[in-house]
Amino acid sequence: MKIVISIGGSVLAKELNPGKFRNYASAFREIAKDHTLFIVTGGGKAAREYIGVARELGAGEAVSDDIGIEVTRLNARLLIAALGSEAYHEPPETYRAALEAGLTGKIVVMGGVVPGQTTDAVSAVLAEYIGADLLINATATDGVYTSDPKKDTSAKKFDSMTAKQLIELVTRTEMVAGANSPVDLLASKIIERSSIKTIVLNGEKPQDIVDAVSGKHNGTVIE
Repeated sequence: MKIVISIGGSVLAKELNPGKFRNYASAFREIAKDHTLFIVTGGGKAAREYIGVARELGAGEAVSDDIGIEVTRLNARLLIAALGSEAYHEPPETYRAALEAGLTGKIVVMGGVVPGQTTDAVSAVLAEYIGADLLINATATDGVYTSDPKKDTSAKKFDSMTAKQLIELVTRTEMVAGANSPVDLLASKIIERSSIKTIVLNGEKPQDIVDAVSGKHNGTVIE
């Protein structure tokens, strides 16, 4: 299978811990033994801090996004270092470059691409671009809920849902100030238009991502 894994910066790089990067690298090597693997890394706390400073200094949103993208690429480079010779040597900066890098047989690791796209969206577009069989969104939450479980104790998790249901839920969620959606609207629409099988799960344990490839997980499946 061709697999795209989106791993949030809050999961991979909550703190810059070499051991954590090594653990994820080990898990990704295991997946890559049997599958063609592409990974998109988020920026996490560091990206948010840089973007916050940029805004205070008067930078526009597109420039602030560019700064955040650079941080995602730094996280990608750290993961590439952890993967060693099994990874493509640098983060591709376009979808076409990622597709070409994948032809080498190496694990491809990349960060953001253009302003206005979250790494959720980047991973969905990448999955569409390369014709992926599976997209895994490894986040700090264990799936998609009816509402934000951190704020609503009555929130219920979906074991499975359609892409249309996801879009309706995300649209509703994003209209509420301060709300946090596990998959953003653009990513949800890409998933729908290309019928990309997607699993949203808690990625804080690398082995859980490995298990999800074979269908063993406690996340939400979007089909």
